[in-house]
Amino acid sequence: MCDLLGPLLRTTAGVLASTTLAVLSVPTTPAAARTGAPPSAEATRQVLTPRHHTVQHGGFVRAANASVSCRASEDSACQAVRAGRTPANAGLDMVDVDVDADPRTYNSSRAELRVPEGGRVTYARLYWGGNPRAGEHKPPRDDGRVLIAGPGGAYQEVLADTFEGHREAAGANAFQASADVTRLVRESGSGLYTVAQVGIAVGRSAAGTWGGWTLVVAYENPAEPLRELALWDGFEALDTPVDVRLTGMRVPAGAGGRVGLVAYGGDRGSVGETLTLSLGPRRTPVALRDSANPPDDVLNSTISEPGDVPARRIPAYANTLGYDSDVLDLGRALRRGGDQPGFRLVSHADAAWAGALFAAVDARK
Repeated sequence: MCDLLGPLLRTTAGVLASTTLAVLSVPTTPAAARTGAPPSAEATRQVLTPRHHTVQHGGFVRAANASVSCRASEDSACQAVRAGRTPANAGLDMVDVDVDADPRTYNSSRAELRVPEGGRVTYARLYWGGNPRAGEHKPPRDDGRVLIAGPGGAYQEVLADTFEGHREAAGANAFQASADVTRLVRESGSGLYTVAQVGIAVGRSAAGTWGGWTLVVAYENPAEPLRELALWDGFEALDTPVDVRLTGMRVPAGAGGRVGLVAYGGDRGSVGETLTLSLGPRRTPVALRDSANPPDDVLNSTISEPGDVPARRIPAYANTLGYDSDVLDLGRALRRGGDQPGFRLVSHADAAWAGALFAAVDARK
């Protein structure tokens, strides 16, 4: 495949994004597994570790979309799959999603970021990844770089400051890259973001081809409750549980909050994929759910969040075919309060990977 990225950047206005700021947590694995894009050797197995943590009035918002989907044709089931009427995830002919009308990008998709009025962006991180080795491959160098355009702006190149992969399981292969994009998002504000050149495969594969991107943004807003904000990331196969905890936090009764996840490889209709919340060692964990995410199939190829008016996505397929970026409300699970809220994500059904978890929970004043 020809080098599409170089010519595009040489003719695109705007300065390059600065995405190599210091990591805010101490990793538990060698530095090569957490920094650089990509590392020269295969990274070791990486659990989710703290990336960003603060207590402030505000919360998290996010924008996300898939970068590939099935090929639509009159004699295929793709339209029904995209609309969520049928659950098929594997064996489809997958193609790049490309909405930017620019022939120099092989994929691109858009999603809306909604920073509440009065909010100030304090931290932003872009995650991208998927299955790069099934069907038609992209250039390996594109794993660790993407293009992003803020609302009404031109593309800027983003180089990963963290690259994790490749991980193989059940015939599938996966990676995740990420970068600090705080300055870019602070300057661009709310609106539609476009992310292009996500280096994931297309074509047919028994394991499925899938992938996308998620922009996670922490904001401060004096009009909102005081909340503990935590973002964990890594790249962990879900054949064993992935656990994260807000150590030392006391959750007041009646507290509110939200939790978000980024995951890869989950199939719609495969039971045994759960995200649970526990509040103290003597409490029974609560399986989190909402209208888009059943309690036993939370990794069901959806991009969802609470609220009657979802953020815009272009395209806005109901079934994102192996890519999950969901935000769930915690009000029901937090109503009694408790100690040290902990989240557990596990898949007993699919070969799936966890990329990030983020939570905003009301704190005691």
